[in-house]
Amino acid sequence: MVKEGSLIGTGKRFGIVVSRFNEHVTKALLDGTLNHLRRSGVRETDIEAAWVPGTFEIPLTLQTMARQKQFDGLVVLGCLIRGETSNYAHIAQSTTDSIMQVMLTCEVPIGFGLLTVDTLEQALNRSGGKFGNKGREAAEAVIEMVNLIAVLKPTDSTNRQNFLRAATQTWERFSMKEDMDQ
Repeated sequence: MVKEGSLIGTGKRFGIVVSRFNEHVTKALLDGTLNHLRRSGVRETDIEAAWVPGTFEIPLTLQTMARQKQFDGLVVLGCLIRGETSNYAHIAQSTTDSIMQVMLTCEVPIGFGLLTVDTLEQALNRSGGKFGNKGREAAEAVIEMVNLIAVLKPTDSTNRQNFLRAATQTWERFSMKEDMDQ
């Protein structure tokens, strides 16, 4: 059986963490994210965005939001443009690793809209330009993952059914053993 998450966000809550650094790019990413969430049925009141100074501050804010357990999914938006120093590589790697850690530790799907590019032109092309809007793509991915995780996680009734099935099998084995012993 193949399981997939739907692309409908109705009834779900989403948090967004946006880096203010390179704001002309991240604002466009945010617009793409918000537009897609709304088009997917998410109400305005079910979306909360938090602006942070830069990419380095994203993981702590993301973790804080994830631990609140108020959001079905989160989206990260930022833009790192390679400069003349190695700072870009350190921030890109540590932030990406930290985002993954938050997602796995807190078990909250996270849409990844952190651009890591060489030039401003590349950033603009990925924030609504000729290569689309990675903020929109991050929103689509997080909606799909929220719905997939909901399909994969057993519900209380599934847990009850599994418990009853296991209890019945145990009882049957016990009864059969008892019959054999007599």
